[in-house]
Amino acid sequence: MSENWLNLNEKVYIITGGSSGIGEAIVKELLNDGAYVYDADLQPAKEEHDHLTFVETDVTNKGQVDALVARVVEEHHGHVDGVVNNAGINLPRLLVDAKESNSKYELTENDFDKMFNVNVKSVFLMSQAVARQLVKQKSGVIVNMASEAGLEGSQGQSIYSGTKAAIVGLTRSWAKELGEFNVRVVGVAPGIMEATGLRTLAYEEALAYTRHKTVEDVRAGYKSKSTTPLGRSGKLSEVADLVAYYLSDRSSYITGVTTNVAGGKSRG
Repeated sequence: MSENWLNLNEKVYIITGGSSGIGEAIVKELLNDGAYVYDADLQPAKEEHDHLTFVETDVTNKGQVDALVARVVEEHHGHVDGVVNNAGINLPRLLVDAKESNSKYELTENDFDKMFNVNVKSVFLMSQAVARQLVKQKSGVIVNMASEAGLEGSQGQSIYSGTKAAIVGLTRSWAKELGEFNVRVVGVAPGIMEATGLRTLAYEEALAYTRHKTVEDVRAGYKSKSTTPLGRSGKLSEVADLVAYYLSDRSSYITGVTTNVAGGKSRG
């Protein structure tokens, strides 16, 4: 198959949270495909590339988001081809901790606000800013990063799941609104992914506590065929491959859907 099958050469994309994890894998894939990529993150990109521009951005801040999009459009002669809303945060917490009062693993208003700001508000702000240009040029794609947890719910991750379920709803609705302008909106819902810097011991301890398990039990679940038929964690590159496909014209009749990339994972 031709390396140029996706025809992304010289295309221009914004990736939020592109300096680590899934976002970093997406950035690498798009660079390999010849695209120009703007990494909107608080942490600098790890690699350097002629087509990669890191812009320190708080994606929950409208002023910073609008400034970034304006810069991209100006630097590329009034054009941008799409955005991948990837930035996200997950804090495993219980609605009520019946075992311990004042538990650090019981949800707080701050936890709620933080997850919704990063996972939902940022998607709204960035999508609106980019969509203003996409509507004007009557072309482009918005890819929203949801989660398998947002499709099925997840014990100990209720607010995270809620934010990702919101992304599914936004994706469907915006696809209906923007379709008449030849703008597509699609979602990607990863399941358990290979370990990254985001899967810390603190995260695993919190998740284990909320599920009444040990960290070892949680880690064993990453490869459990009882819930994941393929019996392994997903590769970041496998998510990036799908995102690149959705950004390309090869998926030109696909919009309003969220695709699960989770090895067939289900809740049984």
